[in-house]
Amino acid sequence: MATRSIHIPELCDQKPEREESFHDRLPPVVKTLVAAWQTEDCFDHVGPVSTPSHTEIVDIIYQIRKILFPGYFTKTILHASNLEYYLGKETTELYERLSQETIMAIRHECRRSNLPCTNCEERGQRMAISFIEILPGISALLSTDIRATLAGDPATASPDEVIFCYPGLLATAIYRIAHELYLLNVPTLPRIMTEHAHSVTGIDIHPGATIGPGFFIDHGTGVVIGETTVIGANVRIYQGVTLGALSLPKDAGKLMRNVKRHPSIEDDVIIYANTTILGGDTTIGARSIIGGNIWLTESVPSDTRVVLKRPELLYSGRKGGTS
Repeated sequence: MATRSIHIPELCDQKPEREESFHDRLPPVVKTLVAAWQTEDCFDHVGPVSTPSHTEIVDIIYQIRKILFPGYFTKTILHASNLEYYLGKETTELYERLSQETIMAIRHECRRSNLPCTNCEERGQRMAISFIEILPGISALLSTDIRATLAGDPATASPDEVIFCYPGLLATAIYRIAHELYLLNVPTLPRIMTEHAHSVTGIDIHPGATIGPGFFIDHGTGVVIGETTVIGANVRIYQGVTLGALSLPKDAGKLMRNVKRHPSIEDDVIIYANTTILGGDTTIGARSIIGGNIWLTESVPSDTRVVLKRPELLYSGRKGGTS
């Protein structure tokens, strides 16, 4: 039987005699970066004060979610006999992790603003325990959000599906966590949390917004809710809705920081897809229905239905026949 010869290509295991290197071009770049860091326009974290860990804060979000929804996002099988032990272990660990990140956020804020940093550890620990004491209230609010989703969306009949799958509930849950930290004046952490929700759901809710119970975001992609927005109870909004501010001056960051810039939505309002509502003086009255693709910069009385006039549709076929 004839055997086939296998051709093994010659391996290139020898370096060329002269190898050009570009390493000598790196030091000038490093010097330029160092010089830029020393200018007033540089935004840096270089210094003796540690900064909060973005990764750790995201992990904290999901640890809180495991506490708020025990049994849904855990590997451990929970039942009546070990639930108290599980929640005790998780909340203790949460307190320690949240304290540490909050302390670092306070220290960094003090350094950034050239403020004297006193009692940072005590303040951070106090904020962390105050937040944990609010967890039952957050859980109760999320229960109303889940019930609102079940009542408003015929596509699901299961709370499990809402908790596991709905981006609107995930974004709302993270917002409700971040909002309580915002009210406690915890620096930086709340915004990291809601921007993480924004990145994974496409729903952008500022932690400073005020949102009542029974909140339901259907589909959700592209929703924007600004910092000074006030939303009442049992409000439903759809994808692409913006609750934003009117055009602002260039120096609005300082001049309008504590001014109400975003609309108020009263109880039992429905806002359909791709509608934009702007302005701090704009109020949508209770039980109103705002149709899709609406642009509003003025208030709407209670019990009002706002819709676009039906557009005229033009149909054209191909030459010599119909399409």
